[in-house]
Amino acid sequence: QVQLVESGGGLVQPGGSLRLSCAASGFTLDEYAIGWFRQAPGREREGVSCISVPDGTIYYADSVKGRFIISRDNAKDTVYLQMNNLKPEDTAVYFCASPVTVVASTILGPSTGFGSWGQGTQVTVSS
Repeated sequence: QVQLVESGGGLVQPGGSLRLSCAASGFTLDEYAIGWFRQAPGREREGVSCISVPDGTIYYADSVKGRFIISRDNAKDTVYLQMNNLKPEDTAVYFCASPVTVVASTILGPSTGFGSWGQGTQVTVSS
């Protein structure tokens, strides 16, 4: 059974950092592209970053370029999202999902009925 479990969210002041983790089970990270998404209240879910397979190409949404860093540890089947210089507009529930695709620079999550989403972890950026 494929399962994704996020952790690492919390409350942080503007300018602070957090590292999110997404542990995968039921598949290995070198099989499918995996990505991070977020959804703020009243807004649509957006793709934040992803790592493709097999070449490991990395993509970022323009809103997080230069601040967020995605990485993966294949030995631990875990993908990370290091978030630096956090802003209040980064406040959202963050999800990991697989498989993901990138179309016209937009990161897209799994189609309905195919792939997996984690349960999400809340990130709140506030003073």
